[in-house]
Amino acid sequence: MNTDVKREIISLTKSLYHSMAKVVTADEFRMLIERFKTCLRADIDDNDAHDISTALLTLKTAQLFVDKVDTDKNMLAAILFYPYVIRKVITIDDIRREWGDDVAGMIAGLEKVGRYSSRNSAVDQDNFRGLLLSLADDIRVIIIMIVHSLALMRQINHHPDEEWVRRVAFEANCIYAQLAHRLGLYVIKGELEDLSLKYTNREIFTQIAHKLKETKEDRENYISSFIAPVKAKLQAAGLTFEIKGRTKSISSIWNKMQKQKVDIQHIYDLFAIRVIIDTPLEKEKSDCWLAYSILADMYTANPARMKDWISIPKSNGYESLHATVMGPQNKWVEVQFRTRRMDLVAEKGLAAHWRYKGGKSDSTDQWMNNVRDILETAEAGPMQLMKNMKMNIYNKEVFAFTPKGDLFRLANGATVLDFAFHIHSRVGCQCTGAIVNGRHERIAYKIKSGDTIEIITLSTQTPKHDWLSIAVTSKARNKIKQSLNEAKTKIADLGKEMLERRAKNRKMELDESILMRAIKKCGFKYSNDFYAEIADEKLDINKVLSVYQEIERKDAETTHVAADEFKIVSPQAEQEGNDSDVLVIGEKSIKGLNYRFAKCCNPIYGDEVFGFISSDGVVKIHKNDCPNAPNIKSRYPYRLINVQWSGTSSTQMTVSLRIVGHDDIGIVTNITSIISKEKNVTLRNISIDSHDGLFQGYLVIGIPDTDQLNALIRKIRTVKGVKDVTRS
Repeated sequence: MNTDVKREIISLTKSLYHSMAKVVTADEFRMLIERFKTCLRADIDDNDAHDISTALLTLKTAQLFVDKVDTDKNMLAAILFYPYVIRKVITIDDIRREWGDDVAGMIAGLEKVGRYSSRNSAVDQDNFRGLLLSLADDIRVIIIMIVHSLALMRQINHHPDEEWVRRVAFEANCIYAQLAHRLGLYVIKGELEDLSLKYTNREIFTQIAHKLKETKEDRENYISSFIAPVKAKLQAAGLTFEIKGRTKSISSIWNKMQKQKVDIQHIYDLFAIRVIIDTPLEKEKSDCWLAYSILADMYTANPARMKDWISIPKSNGYESLHATVMGPQNKWVEVQFRTRRMDLVAEKGLAAHWRYKGGKSDSTDQWMNNVRDILETAEAGPMQLMKNMKMNIYNKEVFAFTPKGDLFRLANGATVLDFAFHIHSRVGCQCTGAIVNGRHERIAYKIKSGDTIEIITLSTQTPKHDWLSIAVTSKARNKIKQSLNEAKTKIADLGKEMLERRAKNRKMELDESILMRAIKKCGFKYSNDFYAEIADEKLDINKVLSVYQEIERKDAETTHVAADEFKIVSPQAEQEGNDSDVLVIGEKSIKGLNYRFAKCCNPIYGDEVFGFISSDGVVKIHKNDCPNAPNIKSRYPYRLINVQWSGTSSTQMTVSLRIVGHDDIGIVTNITSIISKEKNVTLRNISIDSHDGLFQGYLVIGIPDTDQLNALIRKIRTVKGVKDVTRS
């Protein structure tokens, strides 16, 4: 250890002693430092792998913690001894024996988080942040890591290993700066972001810093001169308020320059003023607008930059009135007007600063706000108040690594099978198990945060039905169901081929409509299930063909007479339709014919139709393009009768619609809402099947005629997410 480092260690120790005088006694501090010196002497090489002095970095972290946050004896002990537990100079058991379970617990948490902290370079920052939080049992552990990150960032300026510096800067910016922001540690957050920019783009950082340094005095004078007349005018109006002026940090200025594609002179809110008004609830809006009108009388406002979130607050509750005005010397200044209550909501509630600046909302909201309240409102010892605050915000999620270091977030209770499908559908379908932390595990193994998982696959493996009881994530379950359905379809195709081959051998030509009736008569609702049973030889093909022939024979049992000679039954028992104002059957002189609308095609008023005289004497009305029409017309031309629509329709007729679209939230509600608003239209039945992000639905509706049906179809097609609507 060189002389300069020793001198700095002595200086930091003295400084730390004075800073800690209020929270530890002289004897307690002496004990801590003596133990620290013992560790330092026992450490053969004080420098770490990157030639950073462990002792120096540790003391700087402790001093920063005292300056920026708060601390106590236990936290100071954890900060001082954690590096030497990592370096195996002292053990956790030694710490527990000398300093108690609380200090040992914090060091164990630091050790756990630190172990994963070096693996961040290729992972998603939100996932990694969640991992850190899920691994830490004590909020103090995370805050120590944040402050340690700042101490390290201060230490590595001009470090020769530029690649390592960039990785540290990435971690600081993407993880610890964001955590600091959520915790309300804004000064730390700003410095971490600035240092990150400095180490990743030193040229830009230097240019902006130089520009700000050049204009610092002028900028401060400008802000003061801008505020002074505004303050006087607001006071003259009788308002009670507080005014804050600020200049953006270097990193935020750079982000603004990139976003707006301008140089620093053209950043609108390089200068920002916040006016916080003390006023009762009933006068909030009027006083904010009064303050704005005073400002607008003094300076020219830019209407394009006006943001009124007082009249119509943001959905997250944020309320404020933003105006950008042209101040003296033709410089843009953003001024925000809000009341004390609005400011409290914006800073502490759902609309906290990190949220309305574009951060993602998640289940950490309430927890982070609670922590911020403790940090900002506790009169003394906020860290002591947080001592027993357990972190369970991510108890509904687990985080696991691949062998390459990629990190995935899954639902709590997720298994190896879920992890495999999360990687890729093919990997999931061929999964036979995994190597978890070096040990072989079955597909039902439940993942724990921090696990490293290598999936084992086999090309001959296929999904099984019992996998549905193992998988818990919707992605995995949907893929399993899809695979099982595809397998069943392949089997069904084989069964269908077997049936058609047997029928051909018996010189039978199968009619699709009769076959469908035969399938139902055999007790099957879906044809795939029917064909699969044939393929598995659970259903006798000869028995199926016998049922088919029986149905065909009954259809053929009729006297071959011409339609005009056929006996028409008088409509007494069954009158499904006999309104001569709507339908004309045969010659106009024929009255009172008994007819039925065929269920195979469900014709409605306006369709092109024909009549078919059935064996019981009832006329069945079919659409000209009915699937059964070619068979009927070719086999029974003598039983056809002309049918025409007449008059107007006033009764509802049944129609089935097939709808295909994206499985979006609310899409079904939007469709049914359109139908409910249609006059003389009723929704009689609905069936929805969701599969792999898409849905297929069948709607049975009552509707008077084709004109109204076509209009309804056009409206449904306008619903966002609907891909196709057809009449089935």
